[in-house]
Amino acid sequence: MLYPFYTPAILLVPLIKGKSARESLEEQGLWDEYRGKFPFNPTRFDDQSLSVSSEQMTNDADLAYFGVISIGTPPQSFTVIFDTGSSNLWIPSIYCSSAACANHNKFNPGLSSTFKNAGKSLSIQYGTGSMTGFEGFDTVVVGGIPVKNQIFGLSQSEAPFMAHMKADGILGLAYPRLAASQATPVFDNMMTQHLVNQDMFSVYLTRNSEVGSMVTFGGVDPNHYYGQIAWIPLSSQMYWQITVDSVTVNGQIVACNGGCQAIVDTGTSNIVGPQADISSMARAVGAYSANGDNVVNCNSINNMPAMVFHIHGQAFTLPASTYVRQSTYYGCRTGLQSSNSDLWILGDIFIRQYYSIFSRAQNMVGLALAR
Repeated sequence: MLYPFYTPAILLVPLIKGKSARESLEEQGLWDEYRGKFPFNPTRFDDQSLSVSSEQMTNDADLAYFGVISIGTPPQSFTVIFDTGSSNLWIPSIYCSSAACANHNKFNPGLSSTFKNAGKSLSIQYGTGSMTGFEGFDTVVVGGIPVKNQIFGLSQSEAPFMAHMKADGILGLAYPRLAASQATPVFDNMMTQHLVNQDMFSVYLTRNSEVGSMVTFGGVDPNHYYGQIAWIPLSSQMYWQITVDSVTVNGQIVACNGGCQAIVDTGTSNIVGPQADISSMARAVGAYSANGDNVVNCNSINNMPAMVFHIHGQAFTLPASTYVRQSTYYGCRTGLQSSNSDLWILGDIFIRQYYSIFSRAQNMVGLALAR
């Protein structure tokens, strides 16, 4: 397939807000069994274990936003999570015989005239298993624009929990430093191939609607936010990592006292932090621990206090309506999860409230109140 020459543009990739793995498992009465087998473990941060051929990734059953890309000539389509917390692109391949590949779209390199085998293996470790495979090069179409000679992973085996994940694969949007096997991330190729107007992309996530969420490559969309953009310099260029000064509830510091590091991460659904801090935040908003969740009374949401993240001299407020999730089967829970890392994650709960702009040109994150 011949593609015309493209001038730099703003590329729009619509995201669908679908049912998360957790929602589907709850409906089937399988959530408790799944949670026992595959406890949530945001293992992205064990940097010492990052070798040249492996990358850490999380098994988040609450992820619900997916976009469509295509790979190859002629194009083969896949749903992916656009993930600012990892840097590789990978999808299942026809060479995968795991149960997790049986219910997902699989790439057939033999059907693509532009595919080239990279001759490298790839391993991505999860908290409860791994994805292994090999790497290849092909044309990847994102937002209608072809990214040529893009390296990507083709899975040959996938961990059992991935059978429940809704997306076929992952498209990582973090920095090249994080990429397994030194693969060039998709957005880096977009920049070097001059496919985008500006070296930035932005993410808008709807609160309830299935349609309307969007990744905008090459700029920002003023229709998705109110007021001014607060620009926050990165503290490290691997993840989209920033410094948080403190977290307060009712004017009192309840977490991150003296400052902490956080990543803005579209590939995590909740707010994740160190256990002691998350417990302190949960207590401050009136939540209690039950079955691994921080649970609240559904009738109390309107009276619960806001959480305020103080970042770079500005206050970012999350009202209870944004951080409490309601389940038909399990009542109401906060979107607070603890980890054994000091690095915080500001996931989709935060990004739904604050339109998030990721600037590679300035090495900054921009945040503005989402519409």
